[in-house]
Amino acid sequence: MALALTTFPVIWVGGLVTTYEAGMAVPDWPNTYGYNLLLYPWQTWLFGPWDLFVEHGHRLLASTAGLLTIALVISIWRCEQRRGLRWLAVAALAGVCLQGALGGMRVLLDERVLARLHGCLGPAFFALTVAIALLTSRNWQRGADRQVDASAGKVQRLALLTTALAYLQLVIGAHLRHPSTDWAPSVFQTIVVFHLAVAAAIAAHAGLLAARAWRWPAIWHGSLCLAALVALQLALGTLTWLENYGWPAGAETYQVAAGHTVAAQSQMQTLVTTAHVATGALIVAVALVVTMQSFHELRQSVVAGAGAPRQVARGAARQLAVAGRMLA
Repeated sequence: MALALTTFPVIWVGGLVTTYEAGMAVPDWPNTYGYNLLLYPWQTWLFGPWDLFVEHGHRLLASTAGLLTIALVISIWRCEQRRGLRWLAVAALAGVCLQGALGGMRVLLDERVLARLHGCLGPAFFALTVAIALLTSRNWQRGADRQVDASAGKVQRLALLTTALAYLQLVIGAHLRHPSTDWAPSVFQTIVVFHLAVAAAIAAHAGLLAARAWRWPAIWHGSLCLAALVALQLALGTLTWLENYGWPAGAETYQVAAGHTVAAQSQMQTLVTTAHVATGALIVAVALVVTMQSFHELRQSVVAGAGAPRQVARGAARQLAVAGRMLA
C-alpha cells in the first residue's frame, strides 16, 4: 500500500514536469548539479526556481518509490510462499529500475521518444503496484467463495478489454503530450481522432461493465468507481483541450467562449492537464483491479445445449476415461 500510494504522486508530479516543460531544469543525472540526489541542498531546492523544485521533487519521489520497491521485494521473498507473487515483485523492481533509467536518459539525450516511453511505463508500474497490494491483502489471501454463473465469462472478458483500452489510451495520450517537432499537422490531427475514438470506446465499455456486474457487489462497486473515473476523465479531457487549444471555430458567438483566452502554463491549464494525466493512470489501475476481482470472485459455469457442446463432450470424455481406468 505504501508503494502504491507513493507511486501515484510520482505520476502527478511527473505530469507537472511535462506541463511546465521542466524536464531539463536539471541537466545532469543521476546527480543534481553535481550533488548526490539525496544530498542536494534543501534550501536551494525549496527556495530556488520553480522548474528546479518540480524536477528535483519528481526525482526524490521516484527514488522513494524505488527504495520501497526494494523493501517490498525483500519482504515478499521472506514472507510469501506464492512463487508467482515473488516473481511479480521482481518484475516490479525491474520496472522501477527501467523507469528510472528512461527518465535519466530522457534528460541526458533530450529525446521525445524516451519521454513517451517514460510516460507509458509509469502508469503501468503504478497498476502493477496496485495489483501487488491487492494480491497481498487479507481479503484476497483468505480466498473467495467463487460464484458460478454462466455470464461470468462475459464480465471477465469485458473487464479485461476495458483495461486494455484504458492503457492503449495512455499510449495515445503520451504521443499527444510529447509530439515530434517534425510532425505534419495531419499526423497530430489523426492521433487526436484516435484519442477521441478510444475515449468513446472506454466510456461505453465502462458503462456496460457497471450494468452487467450489479449482481456481484465486490465487482460492482469497483466497476461503479471505474465508470465515475471515466466520466471525470471525459470532463477533464474537454477542459484540457479548451485550456490548451481554445474553443472550436464558430463558438465565438457564445459568451463563455468569447471571453476565453488560452494562457500557456496558467494555473487552470496546469491543473486540468496534469489531473487528466493522473486520472488516466488511475483508470488503468482501477480497471485492472476490477479485472482481477472478476477472475477471483467468479467462475463460468458450463451449460449443456447448443452454447457449450464442446465443453460437454470434453466432460463426458473425461468421465469415460475415469470409468475405464476403474474397470481396468
